Amino acid sequence: MRFDRQSGVFAHVPSLPGPHGIGDLGDGARAFIDWLASAEQSLWQFCPLGPTASIHGHSPYQSYSAFAGNPLLVDLDQLREDGYLTDDDLEPVPAFSDHEIEYDRVAEYKREQLRTAHERFQSEATTEDREAFDAFREHESSWLDGYALFMALRTRYDGAWTTWPQEIRTHDEAAINRHREELADEISYREFAQFVFDTQWRELKAYANDHGVKLVGDLPIYVALDSADVWAAPEAFDLTEENEPVAVAGVPPNPNDDGQRWGNPLYDWDYLRENDYDWWMDRLERLFELVDVTRIDHFKGFDEYWAIPADAHSPAAGEWRDAPGHDFFETVEDQFGDLPFIVEDLGFLDQRMTDLRDRFGFPGMRVPQYANWCQEGDMYQPMHFPENSVGYTSTHDTNTFVGYYRDLPADQKDCLHYNIGADGSEIHWSIIDAVWRSNAVIAFTTIQDILGLGAEARFNVPGTTDGNWRWRCTEEGFDEELASRLARLTDEHIR
Repeated sequence: MRFDRQSGVFAHVPSLPGPHGIGDLGDGARAFIDWLASAEQSLWQFCPLGPTASIHGHSPYQSYSAFAGNPLLVDLDQLREDGYLTDDDLEPVPAFSDHEIEYDRVAEYKREQLRTAHERFQSEATTEDREAFDAFREHESSWLDGYALFMALRTRYDGAWTTWPQEIRTHDEAAINRHREELADEISYREFAQFVFDTQWRELKAYANDHGVKLVGDLPIYVALDSADVWAAPEAFDLTEENEPVAVAGVPPNPNDDGQRWGNPLYDWDYLRENDYDWWMDRLERLFELVDVTRIDHFKGFDEYWAIPADAHSPAAGEWRDAPGHDFFETVEDQFGDLPFIVEDLGFLDQRMTDLRDRFGFPGMRVPQYANWCQEGDMYQPMHFPENSVGYTSTHDTNTFVGYYRDLPADQKDCLHYNIGADGSEIHWSIIDAVWRSNAVIAFTTIQDILGLGAEARFNVPGTTDGNWRWRCTEEGFDEELASRLARLTDEHIR
């Protein structure tokens, strides 16, 4: 798929304004879309939308499902307007922070409201709403059945599925049928929460598209071990007879670090290839319905992947294994046509991965925070971004640009100033201008960089679990003067 020259803003959906402690799919998200339109931005990028877990610090990259939406993002005010919540149900609203997400408090409040809405839906739903719910369940049955049962079982057994009774871990038919019957109401609640999320998300997507804004979703290559994906479709993963991982994902050591052991189960690519990648086709079909463009995280893993024995703690114990990159994307292309992918190709940028990326014309990522500003021709300096690339001022995994700049050595600061023609007084706008001016077909900045915020506002520190994904923006951040300034840059650089 060939992209037009354009630009946009990255904002994690929970970081948007919202009345119940977290950004949701309601008025705060629409206010952000309005602001993007006034700033003449055509893209909104965000992290994965799946349900998150407290044990993983609510990382969107360690979700209970690659298909489901996060119920914490449901707009409760819309449920009130729909007649499934009342003012009394919503009160009292806890004193949530406008600037930081307190996930556990938010979850305690919103899950109670969603259960109340489900009970009222069961007793009072209109015929039209019941038919819409039934249609959703039928259309999404390939993943929804397994997800809803998985979450109901997690409620019963209060822990990861790897600790459940063996008959449930290994899908004994009689045991599964018995649990479906016993947990019917809980299963219905889980399906209802997904129905509400799906309905609200599609309405939000239509609103964004009507305002000239396309949605850029995120596709993590791996899924969490404790997920409906692995439990419900174990055949798609490289597991033992007891449904435990044979090997797990990570990256090898390099001269600057000891590597990383992520712990995600790996795919059984031989099985998937023999079955036309059916699990992946279902996953992509779902994603393509929800977003307009998809960023593939860890694109390297589709070419070859680092496999670490499950009983090994050191990433150095792993080995590279081939993945079916060309065959996989040819199959996806045959089924879906033009592929709306941009790819994260940072690190391990070798010829094999470059050939795979370029064979399908996927734009790769360029992030100036990885630049050596004193090295001539460095690929991460904006003046060297190729046309078929996506330039970022920062990402969800990096510092804000102001935070990064404050920590730069003096010689690097001098070279940065020279390279982008800046004096450092408004370094966030200087780097936005440089990325927008570059040849990259797509340019992104973050709402934090537009506001000129420092390290206190970064989204995530990779390799840590505490304090991430918590930063929030208020509606005051959607400043019209900032929108006008970004619009002028966008016009000047023909995006």
